[in-house]
Amino acid sequence: MFPWHKIDTVLLDMDGTLLDLHFDNHFWLTLVPQQLSTQKQISLAQAQVLVEQSYHKVVGTLDWYCIDFWQQQLDIDILTLHYSLVERIQMRQDSMPFLEALATAGKQRILLTNAHPKSLELKLEHTELARGLDGMMSSHETGYPKEHPEFWKQAFAKYDLDPSRCLFVDDNENILEASRLARVGFQLGISNPDSQKPNKDFIDFPAIDDYQLLHQDLLAAVKG
Repeated sequence: MFPWHKIDTVLLDMDGTLLDLHFDNHFWLTLVPQQLSTQKQISLAQAQVLVEQSYHKVVGTLDWYCIDFWQQQLDIDILTLHYSLVERIQMRQDSMPFLEALATAGKQRILLTNAHPKSLELKLEHTELARGLDGMMSSHETGYPKEHPEFWKQAFAKYDLDPSRCLFVDDNENILEASRLARVGFQLGISNPDSQKPNKDFIDFPAIDDYQLLHQDLLAAVKG
C-alpha cells in the first residue's frame, strides 16, 4: 500500500486510531449528558441538546479537546468522570502488533494527539500504548489543534522530521487533510475507529479497518 523505503517515521493519532474510540464516544455522548441531567435536574433529552450545542460551538478548536474547558463550561468534574469509566479504555486489538512491526521495520513511531494531557496520562496508565511508541506530543503543548498548520510546524521541529518521509494515520479525514497541507508525504485513514459502530467511508484518502493488511508490506520492507 505504501513505499516503505520512502517512509522513516509513522505519525499516529490515538483515539480511534490506536485506541478504541468507543470509550470517548460513550463518555461524551452518553455519560456527560446523563451527569448533566442529574446535576441540573433537567431531562436527559434537554441535557443532550445542551451538550450538543456546546460541542458544536467549538468543534475543530483546541477547546473541543480540553478537559479543563469542559469542566468549566458544563460545571462537571470531567476528570473524575473519566476515572469512573476506565474499564472501557481499550487498545485496538491490531494496534500493538502493528506498532511492533513498525519497530522491526526500523520506523520511528510518534503519537500526535489532540487529547488533553490529563486524558493522555489516564489512557497511558490503563493501556500498554507507551511501550509501542518512540515519542508523543499533545496538541495542548503547542497551543494549536492538529487541524491548524502551526501544530505541524512545531511537531516537525520537535522531532526534527522531514514531513515528506512521514506517514500519518488518523480516523479523522479533516485532520488527514491538514497533514497533507502541511506536506506530510503519506496519509492513511482508519475506517472502524469505534468497535461498536459501523465502518465509515473515506473520500480522499486510503483507509483500512485492520493493521494486519500492512504487515506483509512491512515484512517486505524489512527484507529489503
